[in-house]
Amino acid sequence: MSSLFPLLEAPDERVVLRVDDRTLTARQLARRCAAHAERLARAGVEPGAHVGVWTQPSLETCVTLVANAATGFVTVPLDPKLGPRELGHIAGDARPVVTVAADPRAVEGRLEVPLLAADAAESSRPVAWRAADRAPLLVLYTSGTTGLPKGAVIAASSVAFDLDAMAEAWAWTSEDTVVHALPLFHVHGLCVGLFGALRTGGALHWVPRFDPLVVSAALEARRSMLFAVPTMYHRLAEAAASEPAIVRGLQAARVLVSGSAALPQRDQTRLEALTGKKVIERYGLTETLINTAVRVGAPFAPGSVGPALRGVELRLVDDGRRPVAPGQMGEVAVRGPNVFLGYLNRPDATAAVLDADGWFFTGDLATVDEAGHVRIVGRRATDLIKCGGYKVGASEVEAALLEHPLVREAAVVGRPDADLGERIVAFVVTSEPCSPRALEDHVARLTSPHKRPREVHLVSELPRNAMGKVVKSKLP
Repeated sequence: MSSLFPLLEAPDERVVLRVDDRTLTARQLARRCAAHAERLARAGVEPGAHVGVWTQPSLETCVTLVANAATGFVTVPLDPKLGPRELGHIAGDARPVVTVAADPRAVEGRLEVPLLAADAAESSRPVAWRAADRAPLLVLYTSGTTGLPKGAVIAASSVAFDLDAMAEAWAWTSEDTVVHALPLFHVHGLCVGLFGALRTGGALHWVPRFDPLVVSAALEARRSMLFAVPTMYHRLAEAAASEPAIVRGLQAARVLVSGSAALPQRDQTRLEALTGKKVIERYGLTETLINTAVRVGAPFAPGSVGPALRGVELRLVDDGRRPVAPGQMGEVAVRGPNVFLGYLNRPDATAAVLDADGWFFTGDLATVDEAGHVRIVGRRATDLIKCGGYKVGASEVEAALLEHPLVREAAVVGRPDADLGERIVAFVVTSEPCSPRALEDHVARLTSPHKRPREVHLVSELPRNAMGKVVKSKLP
């Protein structure tokens, strides 16, 4: 079985990793991975052990994450911004043997776990590079929006399979440089961005602090791919309107990919008008990595996250987990080598979402057209509103609100209602004062009268997590 990162087996002098203005060649990266494995061995840490990594904005953080994955240690990524309650829960659940930090002083004393410093040491000793097998590679903690986060155990083979399928979908090769400014404690930034760039034999340019000018300049350097989330594309679209350098950078990119949440059609239209390029979308979760992706060069369907990746089975099911009729909305269920091994220490939670046949029930609602293109409607728990006998997808109401010229952001939820069962409630950020009634009427004109919000609240901002997703449980 092949290794996870073949480029480390016969490294050369090509630059494969750049963080801000610091770089590493493949040979330097391989030697640093070897030195990291030796340092853990001296500390008594054996391959297969859980190693916490503080995902600080540093080149050394990237090296540590790659070294753990390449040499057989199981990474538990730690967000430095986590509060003591969540950190304590993760430490008690995953029980890392040690944690590693590029800047130990910034996190010293935050966990009662031995702390090692990541450094720039290199070693030329032979390394047993780990195979892309079914052994655990990562323990990634979910966002915890409905309770304490659960640790999803991801196998090395799942990551390898998923990255290879994405490479096929996007014609992603060793000639590409991935540019992203995503955090390294989520699937998007860590697995797709960092690990994907290296598995394909290409390069990564990580910009730890998102800045439209810096990101666009990075895109001009080489045949490039931009991985970003909708909030980043929104900021790029706004900045590009008055900054030609950003337009040039986006035009230079071979592929623009958006994920982690739906890209508003308004931003898609603005970016295409400015650059002539369409942003393609994909869909995934922590537990399954990436499930679907729009193919490079395929006919474009606005709002679609594409068909399932090669080797991934996808179907829609009803509340009883029975397949729904074609054209109907249902919960997304997926099966394939990309599905996780289970939740750490939580067989009950694993059994609730993963059946005996290997189907993982995502909790996401979607529709699928005749060509297999998936459109995500929202989360079953928060985005399916049963109002007056109708089933309304929150995302459809949000999309209608975003077509109003004064609306910058929108989030829609259902609230208990004695008459309707649930009423549609919208939280909206506007660019200038606006009448809530005007927004209600706007939605009714664009959709159907029963999809009209019964309440519209004007707010200064929406609560979001580190990936830019709106956390609806934190809405007033």
